[in-house]
Amino acid sequence: MSSNVVSTYEPVGFGGTVHEYTWSWENQPLRVIYETIGTGSPLLLLPTFSSVSMRGEMGELANLLAPHFEVTVPDWPGFGESSRPSLNYRPEIYQQFLADFIQTVFPTPMIVVAAGHAASYVLQLAVKQPDVFTKILLLAPTWRGPLPTMGASTQIADFVKGLVRSPIVGQALYKLNTTPSFLTWMYRRHVFSDDAKLTPSFIEKKYQTTQKPGARFASAAFVTGNLDAIRQQTDFLTLVQSLSVPLMVVIGESTPPKSRQEMNTLAALPAVTSAILPGSLGIHEEYPELVFTAVQEFLLSP
Repeated sequence: MSSNVVSTYEPVGFGGTVHEYTWSWENQPLRVIYETIGTGSPLLLLPTFSSVSMRGEMGELANLLAPHFEVTVPDWPGFGESSRPSLNYRPEIYQQFLADFIQTVFPTPMIVVAAGHAASYVLQLAVKQPDVFTKILLLAPTWRGPLPTMGASTQIADFVKGLVRSPIVGQALYKLNTTPSFLTWMYRRHVFSDDAKLTPSFIEKKYQTTQKPGARFASAAFVTGNLDAIRQQTDFLTLVQSLSVPLMVVIGESTPPKSRQEMNTLAALPAVTSAILPGSLGIHEEYPELVFTAVQEFLLSP
C-alpha cells in the first residue's frame, strides 16, 4: 500500500516542492522524500548511490532542466531524508522501489536521467518494462561498488558489511570513514576533479547527511557491493543492447581508470550517444551547466 502526499515541513532540497511517498517493503512502511520542480513533460532525475547520496546533489541540474520539464528527484530509501531502517539492503529492494515509485508518481512514460550506480536499476527496468521510459540519460554510469572495484572478494565485502552493521564497533568504524577529512579525500580521489569546489561548507553538508540515524546501513551495503544489481560488465552491456529507447551517456574525462575504461566500452556500442566532459564520477554535481549544455539536444529533441 502506497500513498503520495505533499510534505508540510521546511524544504532542505533545491527550491522545489517537497513530497512524501509512503512505500512498504516486507510490511515495513518507509517514508521516501522526493522533490519536484518545473513544468512540462515529466523527467525523473535519480541520484547516484553513495555514502553521501541525497537529492540535493542533483539540485543545480534540476533547476537547469526545470524550464523544460517537470523534474522529480527522490532520496533513495536508506539515503538522504528518506527513512533509514536497518534493513538488509540489496538490489531487490531498489528494483521494486523504482518500479512502484514510477507507477505511483508518473501517469505517463517519462525521460529518466540516472547518475552513477542508479544506471543498472534504470536499465533493468527499461528492459523489463519497455514502455516506461521515452529516453535514458546516464551520467558517469557505474555498476560495481567501491570494495569490489578495489578487488575485495565477496567474503571480505560481506565481513565488512556485517562489521559496519554491528551496534558499537560498526558505528565507530562508520564514523571514522565519514569524517570531513575522509570525505574530502574521497571526493578528491574519485568524485570531483576541481579541489576548489570542495569548500568547508560543501563538505559539511555532505558530512551532516552521513550522521543521520541509521545512515550506515544502506551506505555499508553500497560500499561493499551489496547494491550491485549486476555482477559483470557483459551483463551491463547486454542490458544496453536490449534497449528499445534512445540512450545517451556522459563521461567525465578524469574518471578513475577502471571505471573510465568500462564507460568507454559502453559509449562505443552502436546507437549509444555519448559526450566526454571535464569531471569525474560526480560530474552531475561538479559541472551541471556543462552537462546540461551537452545533453539538451538529446533531451529536447522529439
